[in-house]
Amino acid sequence: MNTKYPIFIFSAALTALALPANAQDMSAFTTGPVFEEYGPNALVETDFEIPEGAEFKVAFDVAAGAETGELNRTLQSAARFMNMHVRAGVPLENIHAAVVVHGKASEDLLGAEKYADRREGAENANIALIAVLADKGMRVILCGQSAAAYGISNDMLAPGVEMALSAMTAHALLQQDGYTVNPF
Repeated sequence: MNTKYPIFIFSAALTALALPANAQDMSAFTTGPVFEEYGPNALVETDFEIPEGAEFKVAFDVAAGAETGELNRTLQSAARFMNMHVRAGVPLENIHAAVVVHGKASEDLLGAEKYADRREGAENANIALIAVLADKGMRVILCGQSAAAYGISNDMLAPGVEMALSAMTAHALLQQDGYTVNPF
């Protein structure tokens, strides 16, 4: 009798039983109050309090590109950061954020026509998100070195995107201005 099959079936059954326990429950997550269509977050009862008058200066580093036609995960996280902190009572004017984009994520910042040209006619879901982020004062900065590597010029970018000499330059200047780099 071959004993490999019973072990395999037992292992597969244990794996199947473990999957529901590992699944995320997103039912507590809603968007807003800053961005009604982006940045889902949950209200949390905290022990690690945010001091009254706290001011945030945060830079997000984005290298991973989104799947064609999908939102970039880190752009969505930047919206989540603003939503959850305002929901927790931090005044919007105390939140200063920037998104520094490089690598494959550079193409997520293309305007509609150029994105469609590179992605078989697909719509760039990030354009509307970039617009609302910029409207609330968030800077969306593209690494010029990545732009050169991907053949992207300033006139190809979605409205609201700034071109920097490099991502390294943008991060260095933002840090000199008191920004911290968010590791997520």
